[in-house]
Amino acid sequence: MLTDTHCHLASHRFPPAEIPALIERAHHAGVTRMVTLATSLQDLQANLTHAQTPGVHACIGIHPCDVHHAPDDATARLAAYVSDPRVCAIGESGLDYYHAPPEGWDEAAFRQRQRMFLRQHFELAAAAKLNIVIHTRDHSGCASFEDALAIYSDFQHTVRAIFHCFIGPWANAKRVLDSGGLVSFGGVSTFKNANDIRDTIARCPSAAFMLETDSPYLAPDPHRGQRNEPAFMRHTAERIATLRGESLETLAAHTHLTANEIFRFPSNPI
Repeated sequence: MLTDTHCHLASHRFPPAEIPALIERAHHAGVTRMVTLATSLQDLQANLTHAQTPGVHACIGIHPCDVHHAPDDATARLAAYVSDPRVCAIGESGLDYYHAPPEGWDEAAFRQRQRMFLRQHFELAAAAKLNIVIHTRDHSGCASFEDALAIYSDFQHTVRAIFHCFIGPWANAKRVLDSGGLVSFGGVSTFKNANDIRDTIARCPSAAFMLETDSPYLAPDPHRGQRNEPAFMRHTAERIATLRGESLETLAAHTHLTANEIFRFPSNPI
């Protein structure tokens, strides 16, 4: 009864014809629900189509690395879909200071556009009474995390933010939790050199985190370096359960309930 709270089924690395088999493999691995996230207006419809499959749900948003392609009214266009029952949250939005700005953009302007879009996504989430999934990434330091948390502070009483693929120290995770948000752990938790995140996982209370793959990216050991997929989340879940000193069944149960609380799933979820 595991929930993969963050995957990208519309990725070009998942041929559409393979999706039924991919979902079937996930079910065999105990992953009964998946949340697939849009990253642009271009993949929005594909994600909504995947969310017609029982047990698959969609988030809608513009990824920070795509804001230069998106029109200025992109979030206004997303607003047309917030009442769709297939939509369970807003995202993936956020701030990415890891990648170089695209051609024709300087770093300051590109980061400012990301911050503008993130604020607009929070406004959309608040208006729609939905929660939001956000991405932060830096080359070094945690500037994107600090900027995202600062924007979140203006909305923390109306929206809960999921800081996805969280790999930071416990001190930063606690700041998210103290703001009313959550973190989500993925395949990085299985990597041998991921000391910070192992400590964070051990300290994080139940009901404050969820599980994800971020597939097709960041496959866990023993599949590191391969294309990730929702079925591989079982490896991550088993590792996290060990780090926390609890059974896989206990971990699956409380993360399942947390996902129920955060996402707009049907009243009788799979």
